[in-house]
Formats: sequence, C-alpha cells, structure tokens
Amino acid sequence: MQATMSRKMRVSRSKTFEMQLKGYRLSTMEIIYHMPDHPHLLQSFIWQYFDLVPDYPELHKFLDFWRKNIEGPLHSVRVTSNDLVSPGKVRNVSHSFALH
Repeated sequence: MQATMSRKMRVSRSKTFEMQLKGYRLSTMEIIYHMPDHPHLLQSFIWQYFDLVPDYPELHKFLDFWRKNIEGPLHSVRVTSNDLVSPGKVRNVSHSFALH
C-alpha cells in the first residue's frame, strides 16, 4: 500500500510540475454567493487549482458549472495566482557559519 501511495504522489508531483512548465499557475478562487434559502445571507467557498493565467479556462468551466447546477446565485468572485516555478534568486551573503 505504501509503495502505491508513494508512486501516485510522484506521478502527481511530476504532472503538476509539467503543467507549471506549460504556464499553469496555482490559483485560488473565493466565490461569495447568496444562500438559496436565505438570499440576504452570503456564503464563501474557496477552491484551489492549476489554471492558465490570464485567461483562466478552468475557472470559466467551473463558474459555468456553478451557474447551471448550483442554486446559490453568485455575488462575487476573487482570484489570485502564484508562480510556484520561477527563476532562482541570487543574494549576496555577508556572513556564513559552519555547524560541526
């Protein structure tokens, strides 16, 4: 069982890394929507996924699904994205210590 889980995790990490190299970025979406039974109340839903910035095709698919299948009407949507794979940063170090 452990070997199977480990293999699946490696495949998953490899797949997400490949996606990032193709331009996908980790995106977080917060949907604020009206409660179906109490339209004056708002509820928050958070969804995190990999998507292509700035077109967000996965976001648009999800929102289309929401509008067609979920009773809670949308109030607002906020999206943030982050580059997990980026060029290395170089920084000068003025001091170094060795632990023995």
